[in-house]
Amino acid sequence: MRSTEVLIDGLTRVSENVHAVLDGVTAEELTFRPAPDANTIAWLIWHLTRAQDAQIAGVAGTEEIWTAAGFHERFGLPFPPSASGYGQSSDEVAQVVVEAALLAQYYDATHEASVGYLTSLSDADLDTVIDENWDPPVTLGVRLVSIVDDDAQHVGQAAYVRGLRR
Repeated sequence: MRSTEVLIDGLTRVSENVHAVLDGVTAEELTFRPAPDANTIAWLIWHLTRAQDAQIAGVAGTEEIWTAAGFHERFGLPFPPSASGYGQSSDEVAQVVVEAALLAQYYDATHEASVGYLTSLSDADLDTVIDENWDPPVTLGVRLVSIVDDDAQHVGQAAYVRGLRR
């Protein structure tokens, strides 16, 4: 198995879990907060998708699905197109109110673009240094593992919030 196939498998598992969280979720569940400043399911799924989209587009040299496919307009959130959830306040988290179907559509489009990019890579490509601002410098492989890790954590959080609500 090639390294990129392992990464695709990781992202596919995230995809399965995103759909499991969103399957049959109600509008109330999407915005439920187990504590006043807790993240909602809607924000968690939006954020993990935005982060994956932005980071994959950044390394692939492509436009983000968020803007290229018109999701920024379709979501109608009161944030600039560059917003991905990093550093957002509790009030901003509460402003992510969107239907599960639209969250799933955006996630699926981002997943498809991510897998398409990964299939274009060789194992040798993963050793390419893409960020020298760290010690040690960050390779493409390390960045891609970070994306899978971050997504897995956030979808797990979303599943936990859904379980708490139910």
